[in-house]
Amino acid sequence: MALTVSQLASGYGRLQVLFGISLEVPERSIVSLIGPNGAGKTTTLLSIMGVVKPWGGSVVFNGRDITKAPPYEKVEMGLALVPEGRRLFIEMTVEENLLMGAYTRRAREKMYDTLEFVYTLFPRLKERRRQKAGTMSGGEQQMLALARALMSRPKVLLIDEPSAGLAPKVVNDLFQTIRQLREDMAILLVEQNVAASLEISDYVYVLENGRIVLQGDPREVVENEHIKKAYLGV
Repeated sequence: MALTVSQLASGYGRLQVLFGISLEVPERSIVSLIGPNGAGKTTTLLSIMGVVKPWGGSVVFNGRDITKAPPYEKVEMGLALVPEGRRLFIEMTVEENLLMGAYTRRAREKMYDTLEFVYTLFPRLKERRRQKAGTMSGGEQQMLALARALMSRPKVLLIDEPSAGLAPKVVNDLFQTIRQLREDMAILLVEQNVAASLEISDYVYVLENGRIVLQGDPREVVENEHIKKAYLGV
């Protein structure tokens, strides 16, 4: 198993957000975590990365307990996050942003090989490599955020709300790219566009009020009456 989260509890200050959630992400798979705003989806990803320190439970990466490891060590091991809101260096060029993603020793060794891979995946980024990130469209910025995470050569990629604010065609192209990445890594996807995420996922967890309330094959979950009403508008 690429990533195993067991009984994870977490929060901010005295506010508990996660109440003992457990999930698994097998190698070369896409696992989606869906749920309403405020359910704890982003907190889950930040707690896995160690940006938010877990209160309890464990995070195991490729058989190794990494619960208490700092974020930079997790990136060096092969865990990467595409954050909500992209968090780009807007005054830096596209290529400078990408090279910032390869700051770990493991990634630097093959930095230019990875750069070519990323440019093959996103030809538009190669065309605009000298352009400042802040002048690009929302779709291009999301490509860059994803590509920057790929520069660290991850084995498990956490992606937070990649489709936010993007046009339907851009979302479709982005999700096809994410599906393609599954050949090389495991992906844990948080996404408000439930229909799109279910379409490319191998497994899905539903998070509500900091607890996993449903899980299963996307084809089964999509037939659940609660999911139809709450997330698909059926």
